[in-house]
Amino acid sequence: MRPFTLDPFTIDIPQADIDDLHRRLDATRWPEAETVDDWSQGIPLAYAKELADYWRHSYDWRSREARMNAFDQFITEIDDLSIHFIHQRSPEPNAMPLLITHGWPGSIVEFLDVIGPLTDPVAHGGKAEDAFHVVCPSLPGYGFSGKPIANGTGVPKVATLWATLMERLGYERWVAQGGDWGAAVTTQIGRDASSQADHGCIGIHVNMPIARPTESAMSDPDEGDQEAFAALSYYQQWDSGYSKQQSTRPQTLGYSLVDSPVGQLAWIIEKFWAWTDCDGHPENALSRDAMLDDVMLYWLTGSGASSARLYWESFGAFGGGEAITIPSGIAAFPREILRPPRSWCENSYNVTHWTDMPKGGHFAALEQPEMYVNDVRACFRSLRP
Repeated sequence: MRPFTLDPFTIDIPQADIDDLHRRLDATRWPEAETVDDWSQGIPLAYAKELADYWRHSYDWRSREARMNAFDQFITEIDDLSIHFIHQRSPEPNAMPLLITHGWPGSIVEFLDVIGPLTDPVAHGGKAEDAFHVVCPSLPGYGFSGKPIANGTGVPKVATLWATLMERLGYERWVAQGGDWGAAVTTQIGRDASSQADHGCIGIHVNMPIARPTESAMSDPDEGDQEAFAALSYYQQWDSGYSKQQSTRPQTLGYSLVDSPVGQLAWIIEKFWAWTDCDGHPENALSRDAMLDDVMLYWLTGSGASSARLYWESFGAFGGGEAITIPSGIAAFPREILRPPRSWCENSYNVTHWTDMPKGGHFAALEQPEMYVNDVRACFRSLRP
């Protein structure tokens, strides 16, 4: 292995960047209001203005920055690409190494409420034998990770980067978890581990399983199949415009997102409305500060184009690949974007753990941190020494 360093990292945004954000918010050029009284044309003007005003006058980045810096963070170079990651070791000596990966429009912010319970379960009412050492990287082109300067950094590449990262950290046997793009990467890690005898991953858990319909679902769908087809149809007709743009013209989109903070805010917040179990308003599921923390990681790092490029690289490959043979856990949340039933998933995963969650949506760790933690613990108990 080539020599490498693991350099400590602290988030320290220059005040000039905050001042620039405030100037841009003050100078926002607003469109006219929507012509409907709901979110069917996108984030409503009144709420966009309300949230932008809170962002400008009430949101305290420095306190949020300090919260993120409470975790141990590092930068390492892998294949000429800077990878930013949280590496929070457990106080428990027998903790299991756990790699967790976010997606779009997520970030490491999704996991801030679960890292503590995962690494130190005793301090959070749990048992020492459920402890994990947590590794939480930022995807290439996202957050404080480097931005690829050439094509080729799709899901298969990210999976190999993450395996290299875990090897560098000294973890020979580890487990992986993810949702959205994190689920795609984790699924690919599962495939790699199923075909490579010396791979370190021994089990995976996803909260957005990637699976195709069974033959029986196509010919004689039952109620679960019909619900899955309905969710897929809705997504394709009403909810996939962002993915078409990002998978075909990420550069064109990036000019707007990197230049306009309200543009970046609206692009993300609309998905917090659409993909959370929020009963019609995102703040029923997430706090304003949590949503703005996530928006800030895109805005401050100018990641509008670079994050979208992962769609250009890999969106068409969702659902393909060999079946996974290592143990696989799935948390099925009722408001997930796509909701393949267990019968579909068993064609793609070696399903050894399945939980039908009572509530929650796409951003599992952010929306339902306690459910998320409990399910991850339960999934991997049987794989501990």
